[in-house]
Amino acid sequence: MSFTIKSKDKYSKARAGILETDHGAIQTPIFMPVGTIGTVKAVEQRELKDDIQAQIILGNTYHLYLRPGMDIMQNAGGLHKFINWDRPMLTDSGGYQVYSLAKRRKIKEEGVMFYSHIDGYKHHFTPESIMDIQRQIGADIMMAFDECPPYPSDYRYAKNSMELTHRWLKRCIDRFDSTEGLYGHKQILAPIVQGSTYKDLRTASAEFIAEQGRELNAIGGLSVGEPHEDMYEMTDLVCGILPEDKPRYLMGVGTPVNILESIALGVDMFDCVMPTRNARHGMLFTSEGMINIKNSKWKEDFSPIDTDVKCHLSNSHSKAYLHHLFRTKELLGLQIASNHNLCFYLKLVKEARKHIIEGDFNVWKAEQVKKLGLRL
Repeated sequence: MSFTIKSKDKYSKARAGILETDHGAIQTPIFMPVGTIGTVKAVEQRELKDDIQAQIILGNTYHLYLRPGMDIMQNAGGLHKFINWDRPMLTDSGGYQVYSLAKRRKIKEEGVMFYSHIDGYKHHFTPESIMDIQRQIGADIMMAFDECPPYPSDYRYAKNSMELTHRWLKRCIDRFDSTEGLYGHKQILAPIVQGSTYKDLRTASAEFIAEQGRELNAIGGLSVGEPHEDMYEMTDLVCGILPEDKPRYLMGVGTPVNILESIALGVDMFDCVMPTRNARHGMLFTSEGMINIKNSKWKEDFSPIDTDVKCHLSNSHSKAYLHHLFRTKELLGLQIASNHNLCFYLKLVKEARKHIIEGDFNVWKAEQVKKLGLRL
């Protein structure tokens, strides 16, 4: 797996690159649709490839471990074959899900004991078992097992959590480096910077992660409730420390404006459930701002949702029709809205890449930021 920077912006830290994997090349900056349990909600794989043009998607170790389980996963030949996806894939280690199960888990040095949100059964995750599970899933990019501290966290908790994440990372690396993939393609292990919103902790964590010399580095523990200004400050700090010749992945971020601002800080890869989750509630992202399609103002608007977004499914239907589908709770509405929002996100990062290469990214970004946060 290799990463090549093709172009850099003169007035920011934005860069355009290519990440090569055994399942294909990824042009960065890139947004990765979230397919938590082996499916991007309300979107079929053919649409992901042909209409949305997703280059890489995510799966989640915690959820896939519980359902369908690793016996089925391995018998199927891994997640790529199980869901019929032949492009790159990344798996989150489950650290964020452990964070979200605050009342149903116990964190210790050895790992995490948690109770399934499905049936209440007790399970254990360790750095070693997470590596084994992700080998069975077979994603191209495997995330290290970490603890994601809540926001706000006091300094002592954030420091202890970061140090635990570092010790777990060493165990992840030992297990990863002593095992082989199961399905004939190369996998890489990506460590995660933590440290909450404390500059000295983020600095120490970024330096520790950089020292590990892995092919890709991630920034975790942000977009968990902190002000956007703090998120940008921590991202800028960390990007200044992580190796320039390795891709940087900001986990769980975010809004279109968050993504553009973070690209300017040197981030290459993003994921977030926002485009599909918001779509299922009738919130659409457009080139002029956000639309709540359930509002009555769209009842007789027979224009397309957004002609600037070349999404076959949403371009084939009017705002009035989509409004009708949501008001009548028809499932087609969720499909159209989800396709549209993902098309919008993929178009946004593709345009960002184009303007980085053309040399006017900062001017273009400023124009976009003014519009994309508006509610229409």
